[in-house]
Amino acid sequence: MATPKKGRSASAQSKPGRSLALILIAIAALTGGMFASGHTTPRLGIDLAGGTSITLEAVPEAGNEAAINKTNMDTAVSIMERRVNGLGVSEAEVQTQGRDNIIVNIPKGTNSEQARKQVGTTAKLYFRPVIATEVSGGASAASPSPSPTGSPSDKPSGKATDKPEATDKGSASPSASPTTQGRAVTDALKADATPSASASDKAKASPSPSASGGTAADDASKLQEQYTKLDCTNAKTRSAVGDGVKASQPTLACGKNSQGQWQKYILGPAEVDGTDVDKAQAVLNTQSGAGWTVTMDFTDGGGKKFADITGKLAKNQSPQNQFAIVLDGDVVSDPYVRQALTGGNAEISGNFNQQSAQDLANMLSYGALPLTFREDSVSTVTAALGGDQLKAGLIAGAIGLALVVIYLLLYYRGLAFIAILSLLVSAALTYTIMALLGPTINFALNLPAVCGAIVAIGITADSFIVYFERVRDEIREGRTLRPAVERAWPRARRTILVSDFVSFLAAAVLFIVTVGKVQGFAFTLGLTTLLDVVVVFLFTKPLLTLMARRPFFANGHKWSGLDPKSLGAKPPLRRTRRPAAPVDTKEA
Repeated sequence: MATPKKGRSASAQSKPGRSLALILIAIAALTGGMFASGHTTPRLGIDLAGGTSITLEAVPEAGNEAAINKTNMDTAVSIMERRVNGLGVSEAEVQTQGRDNIIVNIPKGTNSEQARKQVGTTAKLYFRPVIATEVSGGASAASPSPSPTGSPSDKPSGKATDKPEATDKGSASPSASPTTQGRAVTDALKADATPSASASDKAKASPSPSASGGTAADDASKLQEQYTKLDCTNAKTRSAVGDGVKASQPTLACGKNSQGQWQKYILGPAEVDGTDVDKAQAVLNTQSGAGWTVTMDFTDGGGKKFADITGKLAKNQSPQNQFAIVLDGDVVSDPYVRQALTGGNAEISGNFNQQSAQDLANMLSYGALPLTFREDSVSTVTAALGGDQLKAGLIAGAIGLALVVIYLLLYYRGLAFIAILSLLVSAALTYTIMALLGPTINFALNLPAVCGAIVAIGITADSFIVYFERVRDEIREGRTLRPAVERAWPRARRTILVSDFVSFLAAAVLFIVTVGKVQGFAFTLGLTTLLDVVVVFLFTKPLLTLMARRPFFANGHKWSGLDPKSLGAKPPLRRTRRPAAPVDTKEA
């Protein structure tokens, strides 16, 4: 019987060591990963690192003031969040202010300046057919080669090719003088015979009074006259192009070609909306040698509309076989097509580099806003104020931690050593995980998150106190330390788990129902609550089990915090056998 008991004792003694080894290995692995990744400090939010704050004001379209409502504003916020997140900017805040304003806070860091540019580009995204185009101040565009690689095939290629020879767009067409082309453009506008015009659209183009009070022919002539006078090199003139024009109307637009020259356009009514694009991404096409390209996947309805417009465009000569991708009144790309693209996807290739391809892909993916916005103000947020607040918060946290340590030393004495080591382990785990979460999920530490970490000190200390008090209760009942440590653990464990579950549930609910910086507080509170469970189970309990075997604690030294006399312990429980009652043999 003695041998099995010894084996069980050896097995029990080895368990605390395994738990301690496990958590120490985890800390070492996290620390190694932190240094290996090069992210040795947590990412900081805008209130700590500084950044840019942009105020955008919704601008009502003529006759459609009711479009500025809560639904459309919330949709715009969601799209802007996807824009900045698509660029890898962490902790960007996008939220409404009042009825018609949106505040965008972009932290200082990688891609933050590019995010500012794309957030400021807030108009709706449209695909419009090109009726005419030329370099601003130059001659009309010539007809480029139908394909940079050769003649079109009989089968749809699923590709809209952005013209590499963009400089040809500014040269004079050998087959048509500017006067002849201008007359052709006017005739097309009068009849509304754009490549995208449907039968119902053409019926609307009869010489009946137009929305401007004249006939459609008068509007076409006026648009042609404005196009002739348009100078896209003038920033003031360029900013006013297309103002108040509806998607169903022809318009003028400006854009830069591959040589950086300003190009002016006459564009037909929009045929495809930005919301019809399901996904767009920049791809490096090394097999065909096309370099960086932009691939687009359309929704079911968008794929059908795109197939219709490209089928009509492919029947025309340049430049009327092109479609312009118009964002915020600017033409960001004007690829031409050789045949109908019916696969629900397309690829734009041409003179792209990685940055320009990614910019166009982000615009296509996140560019369709339900409202038009203008940039009301832009301000730079310095980290000085946040740094002062962080310093004050850290001082408050240090004071609170010092008070906790003093209380533990005065009340628990030797047990305070275990509590302080547990707090240090919890702090090490929290810091390394926060540093690794920055590059992993774009987590950024802001002031509310720091507050969550400070609050967690009290939660962690509370778990230690619950366990220590259970152990002391067992000693008061007359038990020695080692049995008291084991008997106290089940009841303390239950209380700790219930308490931490309530804290974690509160943090999860707060994270779900709130936005912005409050989510940082909830996330940090939930993370530290989970770590509290890990530390108590894998460090505090095993360490106390080992310390209970040391004479200083086991013998109840007066400075150990477990002195039976100081705790008012009862005499040891002794079992005595009662004499057996006499048995009545007759009754038996």
